[in-house]
Amino acid sequence: MTNRSTKGIWKVISASSMGTMIEWYDFYIFGSLAVVISTKFFPSDNPTAAFLSTLATFAAGFVVRPFGALFFGRLGDLIGRKYTFMVTLLLMGGATFLIGCIPSYETIGFMAPLLVLVLRLLQGLALGGEYGGAATYVAEHAPVGQRGYWTSWIQTTATVGLFISLMVILATKNVLSAEEFDAWGWRVPFWVSIIMVGVSYMI
Repeated sequence: MTNRSTKGIWKVISASSMGTMIEWYDFYIFGSLAVVISTKFFPSDNPTAAFLSTLATFAAGFVVRPFGALFFGRLGDLIGRKYTFMVTLLLMGGATFLIGCIPSYETIGFMAPLLVLVLRLLQGLALGGEYGGAATYVAEHAPVGQRGYWTSWIQTTATVGLFISLMVILATKNVLSAEEFDAWGWRVPFWVSIIMVGVSYMI
């Protein structure tokens, strides 16, 4: 492999990996804050039922992933991987940001869990389309005989996204008091997503 081709594939890897990391960050931030979310978006009279409802909403994002893969995979064939990748990235980041903006159950009633569910479904569709698209995008730019090696980088960044989501939550908890975090601070990790999406968009 020449230096030029190595530089080219690393650009593709950097952009794809950054996007994948952010999408998994967005996807897992919901699960990491499930205990807190259950007290905000679901009726508080039955904490167990609220928590189980939150987990079911989290799982809904996984259920629709195959449909996202099929839809955005075909879209990538039609308009190109790069543009499809950007669509899934913006869709995921926007949905995550909006989850952090939804009023509580006490404010808008059953509209709160309904809106959360809709946004989780959009996250699942975006992640399903992004993950396969990113791997395909890298494979199409990788040298023959090394596609497995280069696409494996996409898998590693999914784990990085999980760790970053945990670090952002811990950092927010350390900066704010327990009362502030419970009142509004839990929304900060969702809002941070829009900054990360902006950085990835520039890359």
